Amino acid sequence: MARGCTLSDQQRDRLDALRLRTDHKDVFRNATIILMTADAQSKFTIAATLGCSASTVDRVRGLYRRKGLAGLRPIKPPGRPPNATAEFRQALRNTVQTDPRSLGYAFTVWTAPRLNAHLGKTSGLSFSDGHIRYLLHQEGFCLHRPKHTLRGKRNEAAHAQAQKLLKRFKKKPLSPMPRRS
Repeated sequence: MARGCTLSDQQRDRLDALRLRTDHKDVFRNATIILMTADAQSKFTIAATLGCSASTVDRVRGLYRRKGLAGLRPIKPPGRPPNATAEFRQALRNTVQTDPRSLGYAFTVWTAPRLNAHLGKTSGLSFSDGHIRYLLHQEGFCLHRPKHTLRGKRNEAAHAQAQKLLKRFKKKPLSPMPRRS
């Protein structure tokens, strides 16, 4: 698509509609590139205006020339499929929402290593603890370190009495000594 190409009113309307109804920033940018190209703007002007490279403008123009509107939608980049399958993610969600004691564990709070060990036994898939944290975040869970206290598990009256006794035995600050002249 060379500088100053022409678009019919119908093509322009379709590009505008695509640009305004999309939620994807790349589709908006790509449709804008084609509209600006039709308005006879150079690829360097378009690139500077939209904050992309001139090669991106060339690539989008070529995709539009070959595929039309479909070429303006982003292509999923190739790569290895994720090891965390949909079944594993479902098992992760279900396990996190289950009390560990109901599964026969002595602890009450899931940690990434414990969760990883349990899912490794049940699903056969094992990941690093950091990746488990990443997957939990992707699934909408927050992972916090538990704060271990004895509140509610101790005799509170005896604890308060011991705190008072301890306060009596603590060293007191020394009073300042008078200066000798």
